[in-house]
Amino acid sequence: MSDAASVDLAQYVRDIPDFPKRGIVFKDITPVMAAPEALKGAVTGLADYARPLDIDVVIAAEARGFLLGAALALELGAGFVLARKPGKLPRDTVRAEYLLEYGTDALELHTDAIAEGSRVLVHDDLLATGGTAQALCSLAEQLKGEVAACAFFIELGFLNGRERLEQYDVHALLRYDEE
Repeated sequence: MSDAASVDLAQYVRDIPDFPKRGIVFKDITPVMAAPEALKGAVTGLADYARPLDIDVVIAAEARGFLLGAALALELGAGFVLARKPGKLPRDTVRAEYLLEYGTDALELHTDAIAEGSRVLVHDDLLATGGTAQALCSLAEQLKGEVAACAFFIELGFLNGRERLEQYDVHALLRYDEE
């Protein structure tokens, strides 16, 4: 039995009602990060899924994607690539914009962050509407990386983010189908 299977990860996810605004139930993963058994279970669970995919690099968006993303890359023996908000990286970058509920945002990646032909695992802590993950896939593909799969700690199934990623294999350790 893997570490992921021996830990009930859902018990470590805390619901925060009306955050960041009224009507939203925020899925707080800080208890996962604070409990060594849950943190290990989350990283191991994601790695168990990704290990057969022969991943070269894990790409994640700031800031919460960095939390499990770097540990996941280490567990897979892969590199870790940081996608940052515009203006945060010091050298030449590629850029991908994505839609938010009201407006747009963007992520950037150094132009040499992913070698051509690299097998890329797109990671974020949460799959909601799919915009951030779609931008991460776009960044990897702009640099001629191959998106092997997308792996998330939590999926909010009721927001249908998986639909935006239909051309990719998508996996989540936890899925919530109701708000």
